[in-house]
Amino acid sequence: MSAETTALLLIAGRVLLGGMFVVGGSRHFFIYPEIITAMRARGVPAPALVLTAGTAFQIAAGACVALGVLVTPAAFGLVAFTVAASIMMLNFWDMEGAVRENARNNFQSNVAIVGGLLIAAA
Repeated sequence: MSAETTALLLIAGRVLLGGMFVVGGSRHFFIYPEIITAMRARGVPAPALVLTAGTAFQIAAGACVALGVLVTPAAFGLVAFTVAASIMMLNFWDMEGAVRENARNNFQSNVAIVGGLLIAAA
């Protein structure tokens, strides 16, 4: 593979991966009450503060990855963010039935996203 193709693939991957966090964080503004309710139900302390800070970080770090600015620290920060959010919100081990399967599938997707972030960090 040529160096130009490799560079284009890296840029496309960063834009897609970082953009996913920007879009996901932006979506929070439209479903804020629902997320606060879900966080409260899972026992997250100060859910409004946690959501606001997490959303701001998610958007900023996602933009850094997408734009190729401070990619390594932004990607490592998003790894921590994704792991924390997964444990807080996708605790499938405490669920049953279809809800458990849905949460488990989303958790597994987040594991793959963490893998992509680690590749981006490298």
